[in-house]
Amino acid sequence: MRLDRYVSEVLKLLSRSQVKARNMTATVNGKPVKVSRIVEPGDLIDLSWNSPEPTDLIPEEIPFNVLYEDERVIVINKPQGMVVHPGAGNRQGTMANGILYRRNKKLRAEVEPPAPYDPTLNGTATIICGDGPAAAAAAPFRPGIVHRLDKDTSGVIIATYDDEALTFLANQFKQRKTRKTYIAIIKGTLPQSRGRIETFIARDQHNRKLFCCTKDRGKHAVTLYRVVRDYGNYALVLLRPKTGRTHQLRLHMRYLGCPILGDPLYSTKKDTRFPDATLMLHALRLTLTLPGNTKPSTFYAPLPERFKAILKDLKGL
Repeated sequence: MRLDRYVSEVLKLLSRSQVKARNMTATVNGKPVKVSRIVEPGDLIDLSWNSPEPTDLIPEEIPFNVLYEDERVIVINKPQGMVVHPGAGNRQGTMANGILYRRNKKLRAEVEPPAPYDPTLNGTATIICGDGPAAAAAAPFRPGIVHRLDKDTSGVIIATYDDEALTFLANQFKQRKTRKTYIAIIKGTLPQSRGRIETFIARDQHNRKLFCCTKDRGKHAVTLYRVVRDYGNYALVLLRPKTGRTHQLRLHMRYLGCPILGDPLYSTKKDTRFPDATLMLHALRLTLTLPGNTKPSTFYAPLPERFKAILKDLKGL
């Protein structure tokens, strides 16, 4: 992976545009390099940049709908609109802020908030390159976000309170030993009542914030679907992603000509019947094995009110 991508996408220290704007300089294994340099696991990276944005995660008391919690993990029914992890310009009010608060409370730790951001300061970091976010050497505790849901997707999500639990669960996702089931309301008629969608997913070449389905460019993606209820021009469907690509379910439904109702990114226009609909995608069930257990557990997040309201309307058709 390129150094600038590693800094922005894995370590999340700066965005790629900030890497350029802040004149970041770097050495890898003691030698000066360009930000386009490919880095490998084990590389020792020294970074320096101007006017860094604050990176300390602030603990916040955020009310969660907790489905399960023990000393090592927490399973949450994430509401629509909640961001999972802080990003540029979005440092507070995220799920990660709330998890850090709960973790500190469990440890009875008194954590002082970081000093106010001073744009005149310079930033430096020393990193041992690795395969994931845990590669940052001597980094402060970060809530173990094992997997992610888009801001506008609601439902089951799990996080950890320690690194060992994070590794244990992350390996299950990596080895595809988990089972994720989503439910969605789509606009259109699917070609059959159940099926398999298999494409590649790559970043859109015209809009870097979006992704697209391709025949051979990008990452392999597979989704299974089943129609639960057909309402003519709409349908309630269950979706099972066999891979975990960004925006995979949203893209695969659009690929079949049936975008998810209320999708602001991948639906070509607002729905005339439900113009105020928000993204109708919900993580319904998650099955995995918890740390310390040998048998899998299943967690279920009930259907949200926004689904019930639209389904009630559709039943009147």
